[in-house]
Amino acid sequence: MNDINCPNCNTAFKIDEAGYAAIQKQVRDSQFEKELNNRLTLAEQDKVNAIKLAEANIKNSLQDELTRKDNQLTSLKAESSVKLTSELAKKDSEISEMKSQINSAKIEKELAVSTALKIVEKERDGLVNDLKLKESENQLQEKALQEQFTNKLSTKDETIKNRNEEISRLKDFKQKLSTKMVGESLEQHCEIEFNKLRATAFPNAYFEKDNDSSGGTKGDYIYREQDEDGNEIISIMFEMKNENDETATKKNNADFFVKLNKDRIDKNCEYAVLVSLLERDNEFYNTGIVDVSYKHDKMYVIRPQFFIQIITLLRNAAMNSMKYKAELNLMRNQNVDITNFENKIDAFRKGFAYNYDLASRKFKIAIDEIDKTISHLNKTKDALLSSENNYRLANNKADDLSIKKLTHGNPTMKAEFEKLHIK
Repeated sequence: MNDINCPNCNTAFKIDEAGYAAIQKQVRDSQFEKELNNRLTLAEQDKVNAIKLAEANIKNSLQDELTRKDNQLTSLKAESSVKLTSELAKKDSEISEMKSQINSAKIEKELAVSTALKIVEKERDGLVNDLKLKESENQLQEKALQEQFTNKLSTKDETIKNRNEEISRLKDFKQKLSTKMVGESLEQHCEIEFNKLRATAFPNAYFEKDNDSSGGTKGDYIYREQDEDGNEIISIMFEMKNENDETATKKNNADFFVKLNKDRIDKNCEYAVLVSLLERDNEFYNTGIVDVSYKHDKMYVIRPQFFIQIITLLRNAAMNSMKYKAELNLMRNQNVDITNFENKIDAFRKGFAYNYDLASRKFKIAIDEIDKTISHLNKTKDALLSSENNYRLANNKADDLSIKKLTHGNPTMKAEFEKLHIK
């Protein structure tokens, strides 16, 4: 242990070796740090002084260099002044020439651009006019199509509306009628629709109820039409069928085909048409005019709204065959004329032969009577008179016979004899 006195209070205290060593270390560290700080301060001062010296040296060096450079620049300026002036003059000349070329090129370019621009503007104006024309045409077409579509749509809507109203009216109307009255009303409907157009569209047509039941049955209506020469254009046997919704026994259209075909044949009609409201939910019969000729020849089934259309359709088709019908009737008439002529000749021959035979027999009787007896003279006289009279009649018939009379009412034979110049 060592005794140590405090320098401040002079108090003595003891400390072991470890503590003493620690204090010594603190003292050494404090002195070292102080010495280090002093040296650092001196070093910093030396650094500042060195920097200032270096700055002064650099400044002086730079000043000298700057002076040298200024001298060189002045010399260079003096040397290049003449050269520069010459170069500038040359450059100005080149620039002037280039400007002239540029102006010429610019003028040519502007002229070319102006020409091209005019062509492009002309083409543009043409395209604009074409485009405007096309737009106008498209607008007109679009407007026309729109109007057409609107009209068709309006017509379609009106037709649908009318059909719906007609369906509703018929349904309401059918509910109020008996089964018999429904059928009669359908006939009346068709007759009224035909009479509306009879005077204008069908002036030469016959359309009446079929009242002839000689064949066992009869249809409802017969339509016939002839041309001005009396040749038949078309003939149709109509049958109208309908029934109430409340009718217990429902009929089908096919149930009436056999009878309708028989009525057509019996009444010598060309076509048969069934106007029907039967099977109203059957799409086959709701399509319009239905051809059922695969079952019976020249037979159709229609709804009431197609009544006039079927007549017009068949009538127009028949008009196309009128030429052949007329030629056929002409041939038939010629055959009838020839037959009538032959009949007249045959009748004359038979009449003449009869009178001649009768006269011959009377004459023979008279001769026999004269030869037998004079007493029979009166009887012979009567026979001779009778014979003379028959001869006279036969002679008169022979004298009265002429081509004119034989061909009377027979234009065909008259024309043939006129060709031969026979009167």
